Amino acid sequence: MSALAHDAEKSETRVFDLDLVRRDFPILSRTVHNKPLTYLDSAASAQKPQAVIDVIRYQYEHEYANVHRGAYSLSEALTSKYELAREKVRQFINATTDREVVFTKGATEAINLVSATFGRTLEAGDEVVITGLEHHSNIIPWQLLRDQCGIVLKVVPVSDEGDVSLNDVAAALSKKTKLVAVAHISNALGTLLPIKEITAAAHAIGAKVLIDGCQGIAHEPVDVQDLDCDFYAFSGHKLYGPNGIGVLYGKEDMLNAMPPYQGGGEMISNVTFERSEWAELPAKFEAGTPPIVPAVGLGAAIEYISGFDRTDIAAHENDLLVYATEQLQTLNSIRLIGTAEKKAAAVSFVLEGAHPHDLATILDRSGVCVRAGHHCAQPLMDRFGVTATVRASFGMYNTREEVDVLIDALGHAREILC
Repeated sequence: MSALAHDAEKSETRVFDLDLVRRDFPILSRTVHNKPLTYLDSAASAQKPQAVIDVIRYQYEHEYANVHRGAYSLSEALTSKYELAREKVRQFINATTDREVVFTKGATEAINLVSATFGRTLEAGDEVVITGLEHHSNIIPWQLLRDQCGIVLKVVPVSDEGDVSLNDVAAALSKKTKLVAVAHISNALGTLLPIKEITAAAHAIGAKVLIDGCQGIAHEPVDVQDLDCDFYAFSGHKLYGPNGIGVLYGKEDMLNAMPPYQGGGEMISNVTFERSEWAELPAKFEAGTPPIVPAVGLGAAIEYISGFDRTDIAAHENDLLVYATEQLQTLNSIRLIGTAEKKAAAVSFVLEGAHPHDLATILDRSGVCVRAGHHCAQPLMDRFGVTATVRASFGMYNTREEVDVLIDALGHAREILC
């Protein structure tokens, strides 16, 4: 075992005690409009535990320098921590080697990286398959590629329950399909897609697979070797880490075959005015000064969440999902959007006669933070005949009592708006 791997080994698993978990997140002790903060927007961005905050602050106060380039102690120390963060990511998703872990500024950049590099190998008439519940970040890059080189973008339909059928995915595949790009979990509805089965179906006809794991990484254990996906993209800020950091996992042979995404420092091994040679993975895709401290912060977030049994976290979040769904169904005029059998901890709904933005504003007066809008999934909103929904999404720190606060606040809002 390498020194990095040894240092990155998980510590002893903590018992999942919700009261103690909540104490780890300092923002949860504050008030909003003189009401206790009820933060139900983790699908947009999760709050940060003190352990992550402390690591980020320490690096800027005591050990900041650029990485890979300095022959002095500050640079060497932070370079070691930066690469240790990569190893933590590798272990967390079970990549074969840390050469398969590329740091980006977020999942959006990670998907665009694949579109701009792997996409260069596609020709007019080649097909990219997505689903009708994708985030704009997994729609627009393929539209841009379509407009540039004439690929065909095919969309798998979404059921009335907000689900995607494996049979419908299979029906969309053809000998022209080169890539299937799908969400692990829908950010707007919480639908959990059968990504392992989708990957197998795509590979059976010779297509590659990209998984948008922004929501999946926070709620589901991810083993990229078991999934056998070719690419898996996620962002740090939804995984209780800092913003400004994301990850693109790619199979080593795929990344080696792809051209660079951006040109600049760090991604080269040799440069002349006549030609340049690329650095080895993953530096080949990390041009310029990388997101150093955010990467270290992501490593701290992974270490924090890995300190718990993920099944305990999943069970707690599922309990919140079931409870919130049951309670919302007791309210007149509330219509749930997305009732798939397999879901992560998010509920999306509308209140008849009220605009979601107005509803969210009134809920805020009770200290309740929810997301209102199209959730960067306008085609999905069109599918359900709405312009927007209210989404309450749960993290490891939320409680049933907070669900009760949401329900009470909705009752009050209904009296005002309806």
